[in-house]
Amino acid sequence: MPPNLIMYAIPGFVLLILLEIIITTIDHRNLYEPKDALSSIAMGLGNVFIGLFTKGVILGIYLFVYQYRLFTLGFTWWAWVLCFFADDFSYYWFHRSSHTVRFFWASHVIHHSSQKYTLATALRQTWTGNLTGTFLFWLWMPLAGFHPVMVLSMQAISLIYQFWIHTEVINKLPRPVEFIFNTPSHHRVHHGSDLDYLDRNHGGMLIIWDRLFGTFTPEKQRPVYGLTKNIHTYNPFRIATHEWLDIWHDLRRARSLREAWHYLLDAPGWSPDGSRQTTKQLRGR
Repeated sequence: MPPNLIMYAIPGFVLLILLEIIITTIDHRNLYEPKDALSSIAMGLGNVFIGLFTKGVILGIYLFVYQYRLFTLGFTWWAWVLCFFADDFSYYWFHRSSHTVRFFWASHVIHHSSQKYTLATALRQTWTGNLTGTFLFWLWMPLAGFHPVMVLSMQAISLIYQFWIHTEVINKLPRPVEFIFNTPSHHRVHHGSDLDYLDRNHGGMLIIWDRLFGTFTPEKQRPVYGLTKNIHTYNPFRIATHEWLDIWHDLRRARSLREAWHYLLDAPGWSPDGSRQTTKQLRGR
């Protein structure tokens, strides 16, 4: 098994959250809501606990695929560099799909369910992502020759990187950094429920994929955080399952297999009569 880098990073997460609380309290910014922060922490702990069981299965699947690899890249420095870009490219398409395919959104919506934007929000992670196959977006990497330990390690590094960008304490960074890397400014846009900000800036560590594939939007005004229809609960189990329950209710009233397919795999908000609007429809106004 690869080293559990997330576990090693937890003390750093705690210290940075405490530092952010101190800074925002001194500035009278009132960014933290205790119940909301505790919900996010509970979601993060649940994600780590479930990962103790799912990561081993995922490693086994990657190792199986690795037997049929096209190349053997090894653990050389240049293989790690290639792995960095391959992982971030995979993360971009996973993340973008998690906003455009309702089945994946049902897991990812958890991360967007807070109306606060703090370092604690970064801990608000899915409980169902690994169980519903999001790891498949990286399946091509062991087939291409990246060792599964490298793949899982780089996924953890990406997640650790993305922790610090969940803050309003840091404004825009120097232009070269903002052009290449995902930053707090870029990721604040991603968490905005404003029409101009919906489903933008999907990058993990890099923002270059959004620039290349047309999903980049710069931060212009402070976003309104949360969902277009907020769930108004601090219950971790409700946060983790609310969209799955909504999907179940929609599938039960589907009048055909075609409708059921659209409810499950079309964009979030799809409905047969168009009474609910997808992001694409909203942008078309």
